[in-house]
Amino acid sequence: MFKKIGVVGAGTMGQGIAEMLSKKGLEVYLVEKTEEKLEQSWNSIEISLDKQLEKWAITEAEKKLTLSRIEKITNVHKLSECEMIIETITENLREKKKVFEMLDEICSPDVILASNTSTLSLTELASKTKHPERVIGLHFLHPVAEIDLVEIIRGLRTSEETFLTTLKFVQETIEKKGIMVYESPGFVTSRLICLLINEALHTLEEGVASAEDIDTAMRLGYDFRYGPLEMCDRFGLDAVLAALDRLFREFGDLKYRPSYLLKKMVRAGNLGVKTGEGFFRYDVDGDRI
Repeated sequence: MFKKIGVVGAGTMGQGIAEMLSKKGLEVYLVEKTEEKLEQSWNSIEISLDKQLEKWAITEAEKKLTLSRIEKITNVHKLSECEMIIETITENLREKKKVFEMLDEICSPDVILASNTSTLSLTELASKTKHPERVIGLHFLHPVAEIDLVEIIRGLRTSEETFLTTLKFVQETIEKKGIMVYESPGFVTSRLICLLINEALHTLEEGVASAEDIDTAMRLGYDFRYGPLEMCDRFGLDAVLAALDRLFREFGDLKYRPSYLLKKMVRAGNLGVKTGEGFFRYDVDGDRI
């Protein structure tokens, strides 16, 4: 049913989604504004595959095959050849609206337009299109290859056909568990994890425990893969701040008000893995130092 998928935005999530789709045998058009950004993303995908090679998780042939299915493009009009487009640009409502407006113009009405947004309104994004019924949310979690959950978010005018086709794509084509979520700020995963991270930040601010011990408590005590502060580093402190700000604005509840420590770290430019330092330090491959 699906053969070609467009991925608009080649940041951390775009890279992970493109790699995962290619491994499932799909052709991927990976889109960025500049050749330079595309090359950086391509290098990151290669690093990811090389790490898997080192662990004997894939073969050299599988690596080559995965890369061969990903085509780097800056000409967005090639996306008209795809059956589905997944938008993964930065969490900026104005920029995402522009992308959906553009996609609506170049894609035929039967092409599904999905957004990987973690907090923004699908209804608002769909309002910029002539066919809001084909707009849906596909919220993948990082790292995409390892987490078998996708939130499928229905906007106000998302059609039943769009939802069922997307659910089938998630469960049969890419073999992940899809959960249906009706639009609400932060959906399920972002709403809950942002609260946990924010509370961990308050705990650190108050001097209750060190960053290392807070994370150890949650990793060992509750079987988390990463503690909340390392999660914050991996999501990007600026992205967590933007998500909390939006939840605070939408709900008006003080529990979503971002920690002052988070704001201070973002102002200092310590954004986590992408800058090499957040609550912890990281090497160029994103591994803890």
